[in-house]
Amino acid sequence: MPTISRRNFALLLPAALAACGASENRGPVFKSYGGPPVTQVVVQKSNRRMYLLSGRSVLKSYDFGLGTQPIGHKQFEGDGKTPEGLYFIDRFNPRSRYHLSAGISYPNAHDRAFAAQHGLSAGGDIMFHGRGPEGRQLVKQRKDWTAGCITVTDDEIEDIYAMLSLGLPVMIHA
Repeated sequence: MPTISRRNFALLLPAALAACGASENRGPVFKSYGGPPVTQVVVQKSNRRMYLLSGRSVLKSYDFGLGTQPIGHKQFEGDGKTPEGLYFIDRFNPRSRYHLSAGISYPNAHDRAFAAQHGLSAGGDIMFHGRGPEGRQLVKQRKDWTAGCITVTDDEIEDIYAMLSLGLPVMIHA
């Protein structure tokens, strides 16, 4: 049986230890979804219910939290409102500070024009997202705690993230 010199052992030990910890350094592990395709997301702000649909069939539904000012359409950066209208999934963030997030295409051209007429910014970065450590603390104080995003639990955003796709329509109702 061959022996390993101290020099070779010293060189091999860091490599072996790195291999043992490699699974922690690969980044998040994502769920997969193999069911019918989601064809649209419908958000009912008034009853805090979101539906993931395939055609006319509801695949999943979730309760959620909104921005700090949940009534009315988002018009300006910092107003704490969640937009209303037709938008689209336009990006995914696997490293969100709120666990995972999927971007909603707010502001659209109409939103930007309205804000510009008032000399203000429409804002942006509206997302479906989880809570993460910060949100888990904030939700204890107030269900609607975001700057205008739609928030679910971390477990729920993992399912939602797996089911959504770029360009998917999102209809947000009052």
